[in-house]
Amino acid sequence: MSQEILVVDDEVGIRELLSEILTDEGYRVRLAPNALQARESRRMARPDLVLLDIWMPEMDGVTLLKEWAATGMLTMPVVMMSGHGTIETAVEATRIGAFDFLEKPIALPRLLATVERALAKGLSDFRPGLNLAHLGKSPAMMELRKRLDLVVNRPVPVLFVGESGCGAEIAARYLHRHNTPWVAPADNAWLVDNPYALLADSQDGVLFISELAGLDRGAQRGLTQLLGKLERHNVRLICASTRTPAQLVGDDSYDPEILARLSQVVMPIPALRDHAEDIPEIATVILQQMIEGKEVPLRVWSVAALNALRALNWPGNLPALANAVRTLALTSLDGELGVADVQRIAPQFTRPAQAAKVVMEFDRPLREARDQFEQAYFEYHIRRESGNMSRVAERVGLERTHLYRKLKQLGIRPSGRDEPGER
Repeated sequence: MSQEILVVDDEVGIRELLSEILTDEGYRVRLAPNALQARESRRMARPDLVLLDIWMPEMDGVTLLKEWAATGMLTMPVVMMSGHGTIETAVEATRIGAFDFLEKPIALPRLLATVERALAKGLSDFRPGLNLAHLGKSPAMMELRKRLDLVVNRPVPVLFVGESGCGAEIAARYLHRHNTPWVAPADNAWLVDNPYALLADSQDGVLFISELAGLDRGAQRGLTQLLGKLERHNVRLICASTRTPAQLVGDDSYDPEILARLSQVVMPIPALRDHAEDIPEIATVILQQMIEGKEVPLRVWSVAALNALRALNWPGNLPALANAVRTLALTSLDGELGVADVQRIAPQFTRPAQAAKVVMEFDRPLREARDQFEQAYFEYHIRRESGNMSRVAERVGLERTHLYRKLKQLGIRPSGRDEPGER
């Protein structure tokens, strides 16, 4: 069966011309005169490729692309088209997830070559997955995106710090320029055997190391050698770690000099429980993508089920949430996933001991009980911010002088950065 292409353009002449050319090439073609009809057409059936005009009335193409990306509907290659596009628009579209950008008037050979490449990618390795837009609009995620935008065009090494499964690779891919190499080795043996083995493959692109905490001294020496060659090959090194630089150096598992070179920019990635308000949106995207990929039967969420998911603390973060969604979709006896379904699997995807970490002793005097709660509260935020007292003060809504006074009163000695007198 021939592949199907959805052409979206508000100019009837361009729609008809593209339809005629693509039909002659053996493709099936669907047409939409605007983004609203394209949205409905995509909802009814997934095309193999979309040719999407940028400048249209009511809703422009980039807005529709963002909507598809945010709702898990961007499961096919999309090629943007514009008669007066800009480099900034093209970069924005490709960062959102567009495959390529065609400038009108479109030369026939360029059109056909781009269509062929896009369809080949769709057939071979188009994997929707999650991107940064899918991870929500909470203050924590909006702040992360803003900080990533500040360094996206600065080729310095970046270190992401966060729990396993929190989305470090997703953040790293946000810094990856479209149509350049992305190299993420499955293991780190190459750092010992031949530290330069991946330089040619990653030239002009990104080399991503998924876990620094597990590198032994031999791998660290290889990493030191690699660092000296990155600029010559125009390779951006991005690393992730489940432990902070202070923790890595503190237990003598890392050479401080190497770590300083790797962590020129350090960004924390929040755990899923720290932006729990995004969980309903993320779960909706994951379910949609699984349905699109025919991994699970058609299912819909009830509002109560999404709220129940939000209430869990997800010690495994995003992979755990994906496993929960798959389990629910495959084992539910109803087409609507309800709160009873979530409660049925909740013990597998929560950490009861952590959820009940603060056990209040109600027989204590009020002041002692309050001190008990405040001690646990401040210790939690100090751990969460890896000892960065400036960020702790922001989180808890206190001026730093008041924060230190409170910590001293509670007998808590901060072990992190930014203590009084350190500046």
